[in-house]
Amino acid sequence: MAFSNRTGGTQTALAEINITPLVDVVLVLLVIFMLTAPVLQSGIEVAVPKTKTVKEITEQRQVLTINKDQEVFLQDKAVNVADLPSLLQQQPGAEPTKKVIYIEADERVPFGAFASVMDAVKQAGITNISIVTQPIQKK
Repeated sequence: MAFSNRTGGTQTALAEINITPLVDVVLVLLVIFMLTAPVLQSGIEVAVPKTKTVKEITEQRQVLTINKDQEVFLQDKAVNVADLPSLLQQQPGAEPTKKVIYIEADERVPFGAFASVMDAVKQAGITNISIVTQPIQKK
């Protein structure tokens, strides 16, 4: 589209897209996601015991969590300890003797509650059990 001006010449219309507002919106969304990502990472707050030897876990595994109120969670879903053996047997994967399960227990959980969860896991036929701990921070 051409326009004529008073001097007799013609001008063309500028058809550039202003991307400044787009960049502003993208940066705001980036900041929002950076702030909310750590909050969404774990739904159950557990203060695991500290030990000197800790093995890093890189792959996703089946986690059984016991919080400070002695509530048991299987992959962030609350479960009853009595139903735990049948729920663990229903989980897809390898045969029970080759399955690996990680138990993440709050350090304030009494040993009796921990032992009943361990017993339920063994009733399901799972013998490869690891306990989640944190490394001791050196000063």
